[in-house]
Formats: sequence, C-alpha cells, structure tokens
Amino acid sequence: MDEKVYVAIGNDVQEGLATLEWTLRKWSSTQISIVILHAYINTNYVYTYYGRLPASYVNDESVDFLKKYEQEKVNKILNQYTAFCGKVKTETLSIEKFDEATHKRVLHLITDLRINKLVMGVASLKTSKFGGRLIFLKEENNEGFIEDDQGDMIVKMKKRGSVKGWFDKMFPDQSKTPRTSSNSADSPRIWENSVEEIKQYFNQLLNSDVDEEIEPVQSSTEPVIPQDLTPIQKIEFLRIKIGEARETILLKRREAKESAIRYSKAEWVINLCNSRAADFEARLNEETTKRGEFEKDLNIITKELNENKSIYDQNKSRLDSTLEIQRELSNKLKSLTQTKSQYEEKLSKMIRKRGGMIQEIETLRKQKDVMKRRIEFCRDKDAIEMVTRLNVLSFSYKEFSVAEIRSGTENFSEKFRIKCSGDFTNVYKARINHTTVAVKLYVLVSEDFDSKVTILSRVHHPHLVAMLGFCKELKCIVFEYMDQNCLRNAMFSNSTKEQDLNWHAKICIAAEVCSGLTFLHLTKPRPMVHGNLNLANILLDSNNVAKLHGFRLDYLYNESDIRSDIQGFGNLVLQLLSERTWSESDVTLVDVLAHLVGEWPVQVATEFARIAIRCVSIHSDEGAYTGMNLVMKDMEDVRKQADEVCSTKADVGCSTNMLKLESDDETIIPSFFYCPILQDIMKDPYLASDGFSYELGSIKKWLDMGHNTSPMTNLVLQHKHLTPNYALRSLIQDWHNKRSIPLK
Repeated sequence: MDEKVYVAIGNDVQEGLATLEWTLRKWSSTQISIVILHAYINTNYVYTYYGRLPASYVNDESVDFLKKYEQEKVNKILNQYTAFCGKVKTETLSIEKFDEATHKRVLHLITDLRINKLVMGVASLKTSKFGGRLIFLKEENNEGFIEDDQGDMIVKMKKRGSVKGWFDKMFPDQSKTPRTSSNSADSPRIWENSVEEIKQYFNQLLNSDVDEEIEPVQSSTEPVIPQDLTPIQKIEFLRIKIGEARETILLKRREAKESAIRYSKAEWVINLCNSRAADFEARLNEETTKRGEFEKDLNIITKELNENKSIYDQNKSRLDSTLEIQRELSNKLKSLTQTKSQYEEKLSKMIRKRGGMIQEIETLRKQKDVMKRRIEFCRDKDAIEMVTRLNVLSFSYKEFSVAEIRSGTENFSEKFRIKCSGDFTNVYKARINHTTVAVKLYVLVSEDFDSKVTILSRVHHPHLVAMLGFCKELKCIVFEYMDQNCLRNAMFSNSTKEQDLNWHAKICIAAEVCSGLTFLHLTKPRPMVHGNLNLANILLDSNNVAKLHGFRLDYLYNESDIRSDIQGFGNLVLQLLSERTWSESDVTLVDVLAHLVGEWPVQVATEFARIAIRCVSIHSDEGAYTGMNLVMKDMEDVRKQADEVCSTKADVGCSTNMLKLESDDETIIPSFFYCPILQDIMKDPYLASDGFSYELGSIKKWLDMGHNTSPMTNLVLQHKHLTPNYALRSLIQDWHNKRSIPLK
C-alpha cells in the first residue's frame, strides 16, 4: 500500500500550493498518497457581508444560500490543490472545529488518524488566537517552543521558527477573512435575501417589552447556617444551597448567551441597513449631481436667450432715443440760456443774505455771552440759597387766616369731615388755594399748640404726614391730604375699592411704616416715639404710600415706650398677614402661617411672620428686637426678597403701588415728588444708596458737609455714589405739563 502523507492546508492558495510542491519534492522517489486536511464549514454560523452571525438569526433561505456560496469557494480551492498533485493519488479530509485548544485538537488528530507524516505550512509567523487560547512562538537557546496561555509547552522543535503559524493556517478563522467591497455584485443579493428577515426583526423589536425591568445582580454572600442543625443536616443544607447556586449560574449563563445573540443580530441588522443607506445616499448624490448639471445647462441657455433679447431691445431703444435726443437738444439749448440768467440772479441774492447772516451770528454771540454770565450768576445764587436752607434747623410754613380755613372747609361742614372705620375724626378735607389739604383741629392751650407746630416743623420724612401750615386763631394745623384715608379703611372697608392691597403692597406698607418709625426713634438730640401705632394712624396716599400720623409731639419717653412701638409694629405686621388681632402670648409661626389671608409666597410670608413674632415677644432672650434699626434691616431684606419674586413671577399678585397721576384733583402733588431735605418739588432727582431720591444739589451739599449717614433713616450709607432717577424726573415733568406749570 502507498504510504500516506497528511498535508494541512488553509484557504491561502499560494501557501497551499507551495506546501504541496515541497511535499511532492520531498517524497519524489517514494510512492505515496496525499491526504489534504482542511477546515470544515461550521454549520452553527454563517459568514455574511458584515461578519459571522449565528445561523439562528438568519432565515433558512438565507442560510442555505450563504452556506452554498461558502462551500463553492472551498470546493474551488480543493479542486486547484487536487489538480496540482497531478498523478499522485489525492484525497481530502474535512476537520471540524471545536472549542478546545488548538494544540490539543492537533494531538487528537495525530492519535485518531495514526498519522506518521504530517506537513504544515510555515509562512505565517504571527501570534494568533483560536478557540479562546493564545498561541505564540517563544525562543530560547536557539530552539523553538509553542506554548498556550498557561505556559505549557506543547512541542519543542530542533530548528527555531519551524512551526510558526501552523495552527492558524491549519484551522483558519473564516470570520477574519477580508470582506468584499460594498460595490461588489454579492451585496444586492445579500440585501434581497435578508430584507424579509430584517422586517421580521424590527416587528419583533416593536412587539417586545422595551420596559422590561432588569433584575439587579445581587452580590454573593455566604449562606447563614442555623446553629441548631446536626452535622448531617448542615451538610444537607449546604448541598441544597450549592444546587441552588448551580441553577442560578446556569440561568445566568443562558441569559448572557441570549444577550450576546441579540447583540450580534442587532449589529448585523444595523450594519446591513447602514450599507443600504450608503448605497441610496450615493445614488442620491449622483442624481443630484446630474440634476445640477442639467440646471446649469438650462441656466446657460436661458441666459443666452435673455442676452439676445436684451440686445434686440437695446438696439430698438437706441434708435428711438436717437430721434428723441435730436428733438430735445434744441429745446435744452433754449432752456439753458434762461436757467443761466436765473442762477445769476439767485447768486446775487445769496451774497446779500450771507452778509445779513454774518451780522446775526455776531449778535447771537454777544447774546450768548450775556446769557452765559446770567446762568453763572443764577447758579451761584441757587447755591447760596441752598446752603442757607440746609443750615436752617426748621422750615418756614404758611400761617393761614381764619377766612381761608373756613372757606376751604365751608365753615367746617360735616360733609368734609373725614371718617376712619366709620368713626368721625377731628380732621376735615379742605380746598385752599386750588390745593386739597387736610385740616386737623386741636383743643389745646396756646403754648401747647405752638410747641406742636414747632416740633412738626422740624420733623420731615417721606413716611410722616407733612405739615403745610397752621392757623393760630382756630388752633388747627394744615397737613397734606392722603387720598386713601387710613389703612384700616383700606383693609376692612366693605365699600368698593379701586385697588385691593395684595401681599406685595402690604410688605411695602410695612417697610414704609418701619422707615418712619425708625426715623422717629433716631431723631436728634433726643428720640421720639409714636405711642399709639395702629391701623387708624397709618394713612395712604393715592399710590398706597404709607405715612405715619398721630405720633406724640414731645421728647418725653422711656424704654417701655420704645418697646411699645416695636410691639405695635409687630401687631401691625400680624394684621397685614392675617387681617385679625392676635394676643402676644399665643403667637406662633405655625398659627400665623395657617391664618394667611390672600395668596402669599411661602418663603416671603415665613420671613415676614418671623419679624412680627420677634417684635411682639416680651423677653429679649427669646429673640425679641431691642431697637427699630434692627427691625429696619430685616424689613429691607424681606422687601428685596419680595421684589425679586415679583420680578421673576409676574402672575403672583405683584401689582405693587402703581403711580396714579390721572386723579380728578390735578392739584394733588405726589409725596415722592418732594425732596426729603428741601421739602420742595425736585427738578433733578438722584437716587442714593439708602433707596431714597433727593435733589442733586441738596444731597451733594449733605455729603460735602461730611455726613456719611442717610438723611432719612440716620443709618450709615453703603456708598456715596448717586444715580440719576430718570423715571421720576419724567413723571415730575409730565405732572408739570399737565398742570401747565413750567418746570423752573
């Protein structure tokens, strides 16, 4: 019998032919038969355009097609090998791939087939992976070794590098074979055979439960063995736990395998769809290019046609214009002669006019110098008057006659008597010198009345009702008129109101009352107290600006009076929050917030209520305020917070105290038009760091005199920068224009 020589050949035709040539030359003098060993096509996977995929992911028709295609390639290669051997007897033997290591599979082949002579190709000298095992060549002492990833030696060769790449060439991985180009003829056939399968795959995805929850992987813990078990029971208990662990491991392995299968199929579908999209995009670009070329040709033809038409129109127009020009030339010659004479006449007039204008300019220059000197004189005069007014400790007020008072009140008619919460007061609304004022009668001796007038003339603050004059004979004082009457009417009156007090307006009222009360407590040389702070003594003007009235006109006080004012302010805040009266002993933050009236921002209402509780607290160790200056600082913080809420949320009841200059009584002067220092309508208002607006000249003089405190609150100014209040200046100018009174 012929001696069998086994030759392991891969899919590389050049290397395979070289290996067969060497084998034939080696045994040329011996009668042999050649057995060609080659890798068997794995039926569990199919090799598509996008790589290897499990056969279960592809429909049967596609699997058969792809397997047939791969088998034809293998048969073609084997036919070349067989033809190359010529007359030597040749047969082929397919070797299936398994998950075991390559070197072990080679040893099994040698044992099972009883191979005595085995020839393997040596062209590939690179490290490779197969079946999950790492195979590489290691050199030591000029000898070759083949080891697996555990370092176990399989073969020791006498000649270095004689078996490099044998195992990879013997069992080639078809998944690593080069992919064909997307432009090949097989790509459309693969897509046509796979399109139905892709549709089924997408329908399967749509029908699958995408919201399926993934159970978290629980970390392994040692089983807790009950202490009361016997050794045999413990062993049985552990055996049960081990069985459960094995079942869990098998389940997890199956789930991991299914996930890998799903991932592979998704990747195959995505790659195939991307390739199809690329093909469509290439076709679209080609069609777009062709369309662009057609449009370019069309534009060229259209352009040529338009040019020809334009040339024709131009020639026709030139012929017509030549005839028209001939007629016009004669007419223009006549008109140019007439125009020349007209321009000569105009030129002479302009020369005469220029001389007159030069004389007028000289006259205006002289007038300008005169006006400039007058302006400088007026500025000096105003500065002197301003310094004089700032150095005077008290302001002069008008002393009204009895006739003026009785005429303005119609002899103190009851219809002009002002009510507060339904009760008549000793205050009358009057109309004096076309101005609406309030006249308050006093039942006092002359000395006490003069003392009150003197004190009121020295107390000036935007949130204290200002005195305008007095009448000694009738013992009455004339105050500015407050349109909205007292705060009690605004909150509890059943009559229809033009504008309800929302939460932001209430905070502004509390801050204004706090400002006026703080001013009284910080007056020099001795503080003053209100003594009777309640809703009836807080008056509102037409813009809901609050001002204090009815405070004590003396400098006699003690610490209990200061404490009484602070508690009165706390009660005022509680009434603004809940519109009810509270007892000082049962006030808690929770109760106050539970009885809020109206819509309040929670954070603002909480801080507002905390101020009220600290004001009405009796003991200082419970957080009670010791002075109105501390209350003023917290109220400013709450007011800033409320303004920020209004600036970000315009729909939460932030209709703040709006200016209402369209009153029926056009002679009413809004209080914020007055300079707090000069008590006169401002011409050039500037805003200081205390938040109040002053006449520029007066506040500058105040700062130049060395003051670093606010003229209104007596608190230290944060800085001395002044900002023009253009909005207020515009309002003052509009008010003057409406009354036809020029702004001086």
